[in-house]
Amino acid sequence: MTPTLQPATPLLHLGDYRRRSKTTYFNRAELDQLLGLYSRQVARGEWRDYAIDHRDGIAVFSVFRHTHETPLYAIAKYAGGRHGDEYVVFNGRQKLHASRSLGDVLRYFQKKLALVSSR
Repeated sequence: MTPTLQPATPLLHLGDYRRRSKTTYFNRAELDQLLGLYSRQVARGEWRDYAIDHRDGIAVFSVFRHTHETPLYAIAKYAGGRHGDEYVVFNGRQKLHASRSLGDVLRYFQKKLALVSSR
């Protein structure tokens, strides 16, 4: 009679313990809008670098004046809220503008550009 082998410890499936929220991404149309604004600002000499981060429930497009500094602005997409996606512009931890439309959020920069160019 051969002995049956049993595992010393019970097997755990890691997938059962992982968080269930999904990583959020910018879609192609959103990236086109973000990179359009970025290229205009680069042409004006205001911005020099950008980074895109994707995390659970949030995607962030950060822009920098200098590569090795903290972001000048961060545009965040919070996915799947009660009313759909929400977009927010941050300067550091300060919330500058929020909307359910990326176009509305990016208009914040149009107003800012209009003020700067009229001086």
